[in-house]
Amino acid sequence: MSREAWLLVVVAGIVAIATLVGAVLLAIRVVRTRRLLTGLGAGGKVAFYGALIYTIFPVDLLPDPIYLDDMGVLAGALIYLTRLVHKRRAAGRQLPGQPDAPPDTGRVRRPVS
Repeated sequence: MSREAWLLVVVAGIVAIATLVGAVLLAIRVVRTRRLLTGLGAGGKVAFYGALIYTIFPVDLLPDPIYLDDMGVLAGALIYLTRLVHKRRAAGRQLPGQPDAPPDTGRVRRPVS
């Protein structure tokens, strides 16, 4: 093989590994949101399980060495789940798995210098 062909193979390998790592990191973040699912309703559960099934399922829009479509689905699910969480918090509902909010004392904390 020529030097240019080897360079192309190495660059393609690096891109494939980088997208795989990105997809795995996004999948981990989606899985960490699982503890909030009971408070997010059916839409949250569909987004969570749909994103994970799409990522694991071997039939994709793009071939498996290219994980950009998987990353897009996982990122979309994270954005949707994050919006659901913020909407629930704005409505004043406590989500399962979330720590209780500390009581507001009205005092301003000043940094210690």
